[in-house]
Amino acid sequence: MVAVRKSFEEGHRRKFLVVVDDTPECDRAIVYAAKRAARTGGVVVLLFVIAPGDFQHWLGVEDIMRAEAQELAETTLAKASDRVRSVARTEPELVIREGNMSDEIVTLIESDADIAILVLAAGLSSDGPGPLVTQIAGKAAGHFPIPITIVPGNLDDDAIAALA
Repeated sequence: MVAVRKSFEEGHRRKFLVVVDDTPECDRAIVYAAKRAARTGGVVVLLFVIAPGDFQHWLGVEDIMRAEAQELAETTLAKASDRVRSVARTEPELVIREGNMSDEIVTLIESDADIAILVLAAGLSSDGPGPLVTQIAGKAAGHFPIPITIVPGNLDDDAIAALA
């Protein structure tokens, strides 16, 4: 059972969750979430998930690889934070998790009752909307804990601002 969302209760703020990665469409999700958060008095939560299984080596190598993955996560989130601030002049929350992407998304949503909407962006590839949208949409078939907004990857900043 999913926890009841509390984003509209006193002392809470509605949060828009964006999963940050290195795909071009990620920026579209960041812009949309930042604009919506600014317009509604909400907060953007930026999540970076470090994939599991990348560290199954000798202990010394594992430590180095884990540190490099942490550094990549921090650098990627810093750039995404700058983008949020430049688009909407609001301060995002940053979260780094290690594990399976969809599991970590759901775990974060369940642990933070203020997260009300997951914002994803569809890729423009002929292969489909992108792995994250495909993975989450498959899981979402009536069982995802919150609404999902999928931003078309072809929208520019002005088009997103008009919709957000």
